[in-house]
Amino acid sequence: MKSQNIRDGLPLSASTDFEHSRELQERKQQLRAISKALALFPVRGTIKGQELNIYFVSSEGVSYMTVCHCSLPVAQAFCFLEDLRWEFTACFNSTVIALANRPYPFLEFDKTIQKLKQQYNQSGGPTLEVTLAEVQEDLRINPPQTIQLEEVDLANGIGNGHMEQGLDSGQNVRLEPVSAPGILSLVLNIMCASLNLIRGIHIIEYTFQDGYEGISNVVAFLLAFVCCVLQCHLYLFHSSLKKHKSFALLSVIILCNLYLLGLRNVWQLIFHISVASLSTFLIFTRKIKDRANDCGV
Repeated sequence: MKSQNIRDGLPLSASTDFEHSRELQERKQQLRAISKALALFPVRGTIKGQELNIYFVSSEGVSYMTVCHCSLPVAQAFCFLEDLRWEFTACFNSTVIALANRPYPFLEFDKTIQKLKQQYNQSGGPTLEVTLAEVQEDLRINPPQTIQLEEVDLANGIGNGHMEQGLDSGQNVRLEPVSAPGILSLVLNIMCASLNLIRGIHIIEYTFQDGYEGISNVVAFLLAFVCCVLQCHLYLFHSSLKKHKSFALLSVIILCNLYLLGLRNVWQLIFHISVASLSTFLIFTRKIKDRANDCGV
């Protein structure tokens, strides 16, 4: 069993199991796939397997997932998840959950999970506020959606190019940590952006006096400033088609600096283009962080 942040798929807690069957390992892989696209799934769902089924419930930004034997009644599985939800919300408030920024920050909750598992294995019934009759009635009114394994792969975007679409629909994506060259490129890019902005504002004063003859130079400086800022944004945050966007920004920066050759010497030109090229390279090479490797649960 595990709890997961719906907003970005960050695993919050999980139970320790000592079973190592092949199907259980497959279900764990599917749990990881689901966790990357929780926002695309309903608040309550079931994924059926040969002998093991996956059940999950989402509430207040957290999803609770468990793997149970197919012989277990559906109502009892969701009753367990509701019990677990009560326990988790009692231990951790929404502010603490929202501030979680590393995988499995609430591993101590495993003790509670194990206690609940033992209770259900021995008595086969709920332990807290939820009763089996309430859950059965709720499932009758709002039955859980049965999700096919193909839908899991489609939502997860594995090998079929749909990941970009899912990410653009509003999910937050964690990129690999910012590297030392990345920090350097950000500092240099901010420097270039500042120089472009200062020069552009300075030329505006003379443009008004000369009847707008130098307005094209002002546009070139300000356009280069905007492109530098956008390069910083592309490096720091994920975006679909980022390679196309970063190449377009690099092209605009090169064209703007070539146009401004009369107002800049060759060394200044080389500096600005080199900084833009470095930023483009780092944008290309910074990848999405693989959550499946966060912890081997």
